[in-house]
Parts: sequence; C-alpha cells; structure tokens
Amino acid sequence: MNKTLRLLLILLLGITVTMQAQQAGEYSSPEKATGDFEFVGDNFIVAALDSLSTLKYFESSENTKSRLNENKYNFLPNFIPTYPDSVYYYRMQRLDVESPINLIYNPYIRMFIDMYANKKRGTTARVLGLAQMYFPIFEQQLDKYNVPLELKYLAIVESALNAKARSRVGAGGLWQFMYYTGKVYGLEVTSYVDDRNDPIKATVAACRHFNDLYNMYHDWLLVLAAYNSGPGNVNKAIRRSGGKMTFWEIMPYLPRETRDYVPAFIAVNYVMAYSNEHNIYPVLPKILYHETDTVAVHQPLTLGILADKLKLSITDLEFLNPTFRTGFIPATATNPFFIRLPQKSIADFINNEPSLYAYYQLKGYDPNQFKPLDNADYDIITQKITHKVHKGETLATIARKYDCSTSEIKKWNKLKKSSVYKGQALKIYLQIRQPAVQAKAPKTVPDAQDAAVKTDSLAPEKTMASVENKPVTTTVKPVYYSVKKGESLGKVAAKYHVTTKNLMAWNKMKNHNLLVGQKIRVNSPGKIVAEDKMAENVDTANEKPSVHSRELASNAKYYIVKKGETLTKIASTYGITSADIVAWNSLETNDLLVGQKLRVNSPDSGSNAKATAKETAPKGTTNSAEGDLKMVYYTVKPGDTLWSISQKYDGVTIDQLKEWNKITDKVDLKVGQKIKVILPAV
Repeated sequence: MNKTLRLLLILLLGITVTMQAQQAGEYSSPEKATGDFEFVGDNFIVAALDSLSTLKYFESSENTKSRLNENKYNFLPNFIPTYPDSVYYYRMQRLDVESPINLIYNPYIRMFIDMYANKKRGTTARVLGLAQMYFPIFEQQLDKYNVPLELKYLAIVESALNAKARSRVGAGGLWQFMYYTGKVYGLEVTSYVDDRNDPIKATVAACRHFNDLYNMYHDWLLVLAAYNSGPGNVNKAIRRSGGKMTFWEIMPYLPRETRDYVPAFIAVNYVMAYSNEHNIYPVLPKILYHETDTVAVHQPLTLGILADKLKLSITDLEFLNPTFRTGFIPATATNPFFIRLPQKSIADFINNEPSLYAYYQLKGYDPNQFKPLDNADYDIITQKITHKVHKGETLATIARKYDCSTSEIKKWNKLKKSSVYKGQALKIYLQIRQPAVQAKAPKTVPDAQDAAVKTDSLAPEKTMASVENKPVTTTVKPVYYSVKKGESLGKVAAKYHVTTKNLMAWNKMKNHNLLVGQKIRVNSPGKIVAEDKMAENVDTANEKPSVHSRELASNAKYYIVKKGETLTKIASTYGITSADIVAWNSLETNDLLVGQKLRVNSPDSGSNAKATAKETAPKGTTNSAEGDLKMVYYTVKPGDTLWSISQKYDGVTIDQLKEWNKITDKVDLKVGQKIKVILPAV
C-alpha cells in the first residue's frame, strides 16, 4: 500500500513538472516555443564566473576542512550527484515558501542549475567561499533597507562575488554598477578610488536601487529584470505583451541577456541552498569577514608600504581593499579613508601610524600634490563617435554598450524604426570625464576695439593709459536647491554637475540622507577670480580710487535677506515698492534666497549719480551699479552655459551677457571663448 502511494505521489509530481516545463517553454524565447534550451558559451554569467580564475586570493587555499565537516552524505570526492525533475521541483517549493520572491522550477532554470552544479562546480565552490566573506555585509544592508535577503544571491549572477569584476560594457564591482547609475546613488569614481568596488558602499547603493525599482513594479522578478536591462526595456516589454505584469509573461519581449538573468538568479538560490546535496563545498578564503576590521587613514599611503611594514601579503591587502584602483590611498586630514585589515594588524597600524606617514613622505611625497581644491572636480564633455553595427547586434545591445537609451540612438541618427543592419554607421554621443579646466588670465591686453569700448565708458576728461591684468576676487553668490520627493544626493549632484562630496562639504552634511523640502547649497562657497581688471577711474600714480568713485560707492545701501522674508516685507521696511527692488537689483522673479544681498536705495540717490550711471553703463547693463564699472573676462569651460556664467556674478542676467557679447540664441559657446562681464567697481 505504501509503495502504491509513493508511486502515485511521484507520478503526480512528474505531471506537475511537465506542465510547468511546457508553460516555461512557451515563454523561454521568441524564436522557440519548446522546452529545448541550448546554453550559449559566451553568456555573461559564464564570463563572471570565469573572472574568478584570475583572483589570486584563492591561491594556496585549502578545502579539506570544509569538505570533511559538510560532506554529510559521504560522497566520493569527484562524484557528481544527479536528481530527477521531481526532486528539484520539491526543493524549489521549499525555498519558495520561505521567500517573498516567486521561485519556481522549469527546464530553463534547470539549465542554469546544471551550469552552476555541474559544468562550473569548481568555480561555484570558490563562490561559496567568497559568500562567507561578503554575505554578512549584504545581509546587514538588505535587512536595514527592508529588501528580501535572497537578493544577496544576485551579486553572484552579476559578478560571481569578484569585487573588481568589469563587464564588457564598463559596469564594475560586486553589483556591476555603470558609471552614471552609480553616480546617481552616491558612488564616486576618481583616478585612485572607485566606490563601485567598495562592498559596503556598493551594497547600500544596490539596496536603494532595489527599493526604487520595487516602487515602480511591485514585483521582485520585474525588479531584477529592470536592474539588468533598465526600466525602459521592461516597460516596453510590458506594452508589447499587452500589459502583462509578470516576468514569465513578458519574457519573450525582453533582451536575450535579461531572459537568462532572472532564471540564473533562481538557479543560484537553489544551488547555494543545496550545495551539499550536489557534493560542492566552499573553498575557504584565508581571511573571513569576522576576522577583519577597519581603520582610518588620514594621510596619503600605499598598500605596498602597509604590506611591507606590517608584514602582510600585498595580494591579501588588495583583496580586502578593492576600492583603491592603483594601490594608492589619497587620504588627507579633511578627507580620511577607511581601509580593511586583518584584526591582528589593527594594533600594529595604530602604533606605527605616524611612522608610516613619515616613511611615505621620505619616499618623495609632495604634501601639496593631493591638497583638496574647491574646484578639484571633473568636467563632463560630450564626445561623438561612430559605431558600426556588427552581426547580431540590436539597438538595445548597442545602447547597453554605451550606457544610453535606444530612444537616444534613434534621435541622434533620425531613425524611425528600431531595426538596424550589419555595417550600418550610427552616431553615438558619449559623456567623457576630464579634469576641470581652470580659467587663466590672458597674457596680452584686450584688442583695440575692446579698449575703445572701455574708454568710452569712462569720464570724458580721462583716457585709459593701460589695462592691468591684476586679478580681482568677488564672492560667489550662493545658489540653493529645494529637495523634491524621491530625490537623492547623487541625483541632485548630477543635476548641477558637481559631486556628492562637494554637496556634503558645502552643506556640512554627515551622511547622504535628504529630507523633502530641505534646502542645500549647490555651488562652491569659494571666490571667483576675474581675469582682467580695468583701471577705470583709478589714479595710475598711487592706484587709489577717485573721489567720485568713493562718493558713489558710499551712497549704496544693501540689505541681507533673512529666513521667511519677502519682497513686500523688505520694501515696506524701507518705504519703497517691490517694483523698485526688482528694478534696482535686476531680479527676474520675486523669489528670494536666504543670505541674498539686495540694494534698497535708488542708484540716483547721490549727487550726479543718475547721470554718471547713464554715462558709464553700456547698453544692456543694469543701473544698479553703485558708481564706476569694471569689465572682466570669463573664459568658457566645458559644460558652461550663459545661465551658469550669469550665476557666478551678482546681478548679471543672461540678456546682459548676450548684449555685451553680441550673442544670439543660436550661437553655442566654445571652450576657451572670452565672455565680457561688466560689474560695479566696488
């Protein structure tokens, strides 16, 4: 009787698995409608696993201890267990009950189980060992952000837990962030440091990204698909499927890589949970996560010096600190870096910290080389390239390669359809980072035409004898931004072409958290250097301002805007109208910023001030200048616009810049171009 029941149970399981296999076959591929799947050799998942072959951290590692402790089935060393579909189905059901993610079993998933458990079982053993290093980090952050803990297995699909993994399209780190996606979530990349490789920072960014995607789809398998191919591809697949909202229903309309991606994730869940049943045991790393700790570095150092003086393996240090791209730690007193060391070496580092810094300086370190600068940032420039379509490429694969969207490629090339052909030349515009170009003073005086304009703007009884190139500094007007719902520090930084570190420094922030409605400063509090100062109304003998200039400057009255104040309130305080304040300060809107400086008396309030202002102000300038004017030149840098230039100078508008420089709406600014700016000579 018992045998009969067992046979019936096995028969029922077999029928269920067969039905699911047929169902999965319908969605497996737009080219095939059967359950016959053939694995592609150059699959990106295989490439991620193969990257572990060059990871030196596993050299000389031993697996004997873990094999003896975990081989509870007494398998022979080289034995590869195989199981019927009914067993896989039963085990996957057990995993599905314990997970908020829909974990099912079908032949497509069976293909990836076979890859991890059979074809790549040696590499899977290494992944099991690395899991003991990284999973404690993942689980802590996933729990903090209320994300299913099973998503820790996604890093295995992405990078095979190789923190320095690089994809063919430039994605990097354990979670394979593209440069700009990482930037949005606060991951900085410089010549020396790549936060995408930092296990903790990258995991935090991944958790935030997961939550953002889940708020869009409310389905974890769709979240995984969007994480791999982008929300745009998932949305298009949903539309093409007639509005279906599950992965298996939209699967035929997704990119090929994404069709592999989600089943591979489900297969990894199974293999990691049942590795012992497949006679696979972790190749244990020499150092586990709980055997390490972090310490702060406050001056520049190299991993090589630390390895030499602390008697550590340089390979181990590079493995524990994958963030540092060249082994150099660009730390300063105001910008320390945290490094991970074996616990036994923490005390050695603390006791010898001053000596380590001194030793590095003796090796030729220049303290000014890494001094932080206000504008030590990267400019983003656009570079045009031509891509020739290869056999098998689609707009989607080309877009992923260059980290752009298919709609952008169609727009750049004026394509009406999404189809491309072999050999077709496509224009692609890439965003390239380069060190910011600092404006330099011109070596020669302005040309005769400019000099004539300046001379005409001076008093008639004096002519200009010479033009000085002496720098003049003016305080930068603060620009504030009000945080909107759903915005992150990285998104605000990208919007204003600055870094998150800049925003944190300018606003004295201790973390990346933002509140809706919070006002943050988005420009540097430093000073702008005007390249050319014109000796207007200046006595060339002693360089003292003329009496007329001092008289006009003394007539100006200013008021600093306080929190909660409006134009009407300020105007009533000084017995003037709001329109007066708008006119005297060339305001484009009635919105005020805290700390903004406003003139509250008329420019013609002094004797002959009105006449002087009219005589000295060129066409298009404001009459708010308090006396004499000075003309400076601004050198256009990559990414500059008339709006961004106008924000660098108090009271200067876009229309004034156009008038002074005879610029039309259709003229684009060129890098290195000199822009005239006329300012009050205070």
